[in-house]
Amino acid sequence: MALSKFNTPGSTGFSRRGFVGLLGAGAASVGVGAVGVPQAAAADGMTAATLPPPSSPGYWDAVRRLFILDKDVLFMNVGTVGSPPLEVLDTVDRVHRETAVGSVAAYSDFADVRAVAARGYGCDPDEVVITHNTSDGMSKILAGLNLAEGDEILTTNHEHAGGNAPMALARDRHGAVIKRVTLPVGNEQRAEDYVELFRAAITSRTKVLLFSAPTYTTGTMLPIAMLAKLAQDHGLVSVVDGAHIPGMMAYGFHELGVDFLAGSAAKWQCGPGGTGVLYIRNKVLSRYNPNPLPEFWPVVSSGYPVEGGLPPRSSGATASYDIASKMQSVGNSSKAIMSGVRSVCEVWDGIGRARIQDHALGLSAHLKELIVERWGIGSLYSPKDDPRLVCALTSFAPFRDPSDVHDAQKTAALVARLKDEYGIVARASEFPVAGSARQHQAVRVSTHLFHQREDVGRVVDALWQLSGVMS
Repeated sequence: MALSKFNTPGSTGFSRRGFVGLLGAGAASVGVGAVGVPQAAAADGMTAATLPPPSSPGYWDAVRRLFILDKDVLFMNVGTVGSPPLEVLDTVDRVHRETAVGSVAAYSDFADVRAVAARGYGCDPDEVVITHNTSDGMSKILAGLNLAEGDEILTTNHEHAGGNAPMALARDRHGAVIKRVTLPVGNEQRAEDYVELFRAAITSRTKVLLFSAPTYTTGTMLPIAMLAKLAQDHGLVSVVDGAHIPGMMAYGFHELGVDFLAGSAAKWQCGPGGTGVLYIRNKVLSRYNPNPLPEFWPVVSSGYPVEGGLPPRSSGATASYDIASKMQSVGNSSKAIMSGVRSVCEVWDGIGRARIQDHALGLSAHLKELIVERWGIGSLYSPKDDPRLVCALTSFAPFRDPSDVHDAQKTAALVARLKDEYGIVARASEFPVAGSARQHQAVRVSTHLFHQREDVGRVVDALWQLSGVMS
């Protein structure tokens, strides 16, 4: 599976490559089985399987019709939560009813769902766990690592509570030390600049390199593959809070070279609420990450062998055991929700993950150009010119008066008026900026597969009008 050019050092421009060498497709079907196959169609009969050819002029409008988003509201906040396609909702509802009729239990490791997810995420089924959300995945990663007193976790000052909380638990419980790199913001950086900041902060006590990509604050896609290589060179465990990666970016997890990545299945992947994706490197593929697998314990599990421990983790290209199965087995689960995850992954694979990525990032690039035209390049907190640092989250300062960048109440009022007066949903974002004693406030806009260029123009026009009225 090809790694997007957006995280390949030295690349420029959008990736147009489809997925190749899909992995895990032959895994045995256990768990959801036949009830995971979507049956119902959208109101006009549109499903992912009946979309017109991608070259059709109305292709993305047809994609939009897969969703039941309120037509009177322009929803530009996928970074908080997505919207499942109708065929996914119908699958969840149908399987809920089927399991209720038969009072069917779901004690399973859902190998069939994990196989479909792995195929789309460029890894193997023994490396993918369907979790509750990103915070759940981050907690399981940090609780499962063998951290001791004095071990340093090198992270950033732009982390989400879903990562900050389990790091704080490791600090308070085990005596681990949290050390933070101050991230620059805006368009003046290149990928190498972020790598050098981390490199300069590594010490002999550093054990874990943990970062968000992209940052939920500014939409900066830290260069994952480059930072993973840095971690490998120093013998560190790499952990990525990739909440926004599944469904937005067409990354192959193997090719990223990281040890762990936690993401959401309910944001850009548009799966059922309360679902996430956890990737655990479970074999040594020297092409991507030649380092030994880190010591890791599946701390939340009903599949752990109670009469004896697990065998040593693999030192080669074949897994010694299915660690994802151990972590997926947590007692009675929901066939309906897992069916929804499988269904939405199939929808994304049918459309093409690289195609979705290119569409979403293309709209984000257009949005940034319009922002620069109105507010100037200095208003952007998100990178624009280095393709390795971009994603479909865009944060910028929306007011004419530069001092308003510190006014949280005014920014919240603008976002509220944007919805009430213009029918557009975005969100406010708050974060530290180097050299500033006060937090900066921004508006964050998400562009995704159910948006088009006219939607981007509508958002910019509305924000420009509001910023003039409120200045």
